[in-house]
Amino acid sequence: MNRILLGALLLVGAGGLSAQEQPQDKPQEKLQLEKPQAKPPEKPQEKEKGKTRVVEEIVARVNNEIITFTDVEREKASAPDDARQDCQACTPAQLDAAIKDKEQNILRDLIDQSLLVQKGKDLNINVEPDVIKQMDRIRQQNKLKDMDEFEDALRKAGIVVEDYKSQIRNRILTQEVIRKEVGSRLNVPRGEIQKYYDEHKKDFVRPEMVYLGEFFLSTQNKSEDEIPKIEQKAKAYLERLKKGEDFQEFAKRYSDGTTAKEGGSLGGFERGQLSKEIEDVVFKMKKGDMTDVIRTKTGFLVLRVDQRYEAGDQPLEKVEPEIQDKLYYQKMQPELRKYLTRLREESYVVVKPGYVDSAGVASTPFVEVEPSADTGKGGKKGGKKSSKRAKSASADAGKKAGQ
Repeated sequence: MNRILLGALLLVGAGGLSAQEQPQDKPQEKLQLEKPQAKPPEKPQEKEKGKTRVVEEIVARVNNEIITFTDVEREKASAPDDARQDCQACTPAQLDAAIKDKEQNILRDLIDQSLLVQKGKDLNINVEPDVIKQMDRIRQQNKLKDMDEFEDALRKAGIVVEDYKSQIRNRILTQEVIRKEVGSRLNVPRGEIQKYYDEHKKDFVRPEMVYLGEFFLSTQNKSEDEIPKIEQKAKAYLERLKKGEDFQEFAKRYSDGTTAKEGGSLGGFERGQLSKEIEDVVFKMKKGDMTDVIRTKTGFLVLRVDQRYEAGDQPLEKVEPEIQDKLYYQKMQPELRKYLTRLREESYVVVKPGYVDSAGVASTPFVEVEPSADTGKGGKKGGKKSSKRAKSASADAGKKAGQ
C-alpha cells in the first residue's frame, strides 16, 4: 500500500537525545516547509483557433474519479525521497531496488488510494475531527500561534492549503478503512506467537538494552529570564505524565525534540552508547519509569523507558509484542491486496493504453474526455455506493464510445 506523502513541517530548534551525544549542543534547525509532493510537471498545451489552452491527460478512471498524468508524474518525482524515508538503513543497492519498486507501482498505488478513499466515503467514515487535530498538532510543533499563521506559512512555501488538508484527510481515511475492513478481521493466536518464538530463539539473544522515549523543551535562543519558566513548564508537564497522560501523544503535541512526530521514540541503546550520567540512571529503571527533568545545554529533558532487556535470551513475555507486530504485518499485506482486488472487481477501473497498472486491470474501452466542473481529482460529490458508481461510470463511457 502506498504512503500518501504529506508536506513535512520540520521542527524549530534542536533538541532531544541521540545515541551519539548526550547531552550537548546541537546546531539549531530553521523552520522548513516542504511541499506536500514534488512540483508537478507543466501540463501539455494545445492550440485551438489561435489560442493556447491547458489540457490534462487522463491516465485512469476509478468510478467517477480520474487519475491524471500530473498525478503520476508528481508521484514519480517523489519516489526517491519516499524510498529513502522508508528504507533509511538500506544499502545503496537496496535503496535502488526500493525506488524502482515504487516507480513500477505508482499507478497501482494511486488507484488503490482512490478506491480506499471512495470506500471510506461509502462507509460514511468521518475523519474531520482527526484532520483538525493533526493540523493543530503540526501547528503546535512548529510554534505557530494560530491556524491563520500556519496557513500563511503553507502559502509562503507554495502549498495550497486545501490540497494539504485533502492529503491529510485521505491518509487518515485510508488508514481507517484498512483498520475497519482488513485489520479488524486479522488475528494472531498465542500459539503462532509461541511457535515463532521457539523457531527463532537465536534472534532474541540480545545484549543489555533500554528502549527510550523523550520529551524535550528547548532553551535555545531564550533569555536567561525565560529559562526558569521553561524549567517550571517541564516539571508541570512531567506531573501530568505521571498522572497517566499518554506519553507518545503528549510528546507529539508538546515536545520541541526532533523526535516529536514519532511520539518521542529514540530507539534502543546498549551500555556505552549513552553518556555515563544518563546511562547510570536509565539502566536502573523499569519499563514505564520516567526520569526527573534533566537539564541539558539545549533545554530540559524527560526520558521514559519504553522497554528494558537484560543480557542473554529474552523471555517470550518481553518480546511477545514485537513478534505479534511482525506476524500481524505478514498477515496484513496479502489480506490487504485481496481486499483491494475485491474493490477493483466491484468498481469501474480503466487504464489508458500505454500505462500499466501492476495490479492488473482487465482491458476496457477507454474514452478520454475533458473533466467537467464537478468531476476531477476529487470525483463527483455524493454518497453513492461503489457498485452504483461503477455502473454509472461504465454506462457513461459506453455511450461516449458508441458516439
